[in-house]
Amino acid sequence: FKVEGDLRRSTQMSIKRLIEIGSYRGLRHRRNLPVRGQRTRTNSRTRKGPKKTVAGRGRRRGATKK
Repeated sequence: FKVEGDLRRSTQMSIKRLIEIGSYRGLRHRRNLPVRGQRTRTNSRTRKGPKKTVAGRGRRRGATKK
């Protein structure tokens, strides 16, 4: 079995290889998106990181008030 440093190194090398050959999985790794086919329209926050707030979002309904 590979453990500790050897395992980390082999995992990093595998990911690096996928990125270098330009495969779909490598592209997903490069863009920090889910690699194994999960949906990304909603969810996948672990891989994407915290939500990015959009300017002006949520103010549309209250704009017509006087």
